[in-house]
Amino acid sequence: MDSYTTVVEQELELSLVLSPEQSIPVPARLSYSAHDPFAVHITFHLDSCAPVTWVFARELLVEGTFRACGHGDVRVWPARSGRQSVLCMALSSPAGDALLEAPLPTVAAWLERAHRLVPPGAELSALDLDNSLAELLA
Repeated sequence: MDSYTTVVEQELELSLVLSPEQSIPVPARLSYSAHDPFAVHITFHLDSCAPVTWVFARELLVEGTFRACGHGDVRVWPARSGRQSVLCMALSSPAGDALLEAPLPTVAAWLERAHRLVPPGAELSALDLDNSLAELLA
């Protein structure tokens, strides 16, 4: 792993699906860090004063580019929207539910960069467990 590159980010525009005929754009940022190698972060820049970030397993997002997966709060699946390939994300929280569509080629390219940073299966070696444990015990 390149010692200077520890985070892979991608700005993109998602569509918040309101109905089959209507959606609104939502600017967002995908973020992956070698320091948290099992997780991906999606930050939504809404009209509120603070952005909203969801964190879930990188493997869930990877699998969702190929087939429907996930249970409960986060479900992901590939689909077509008109002539575009999209990645659908259904998010549920106590505050409500949202269906978002992301451009699948953009997400897939970002995941490829994340896999170059920390290859699948190498997540544990990317964690510095010895230093983390030493900090906890200090």
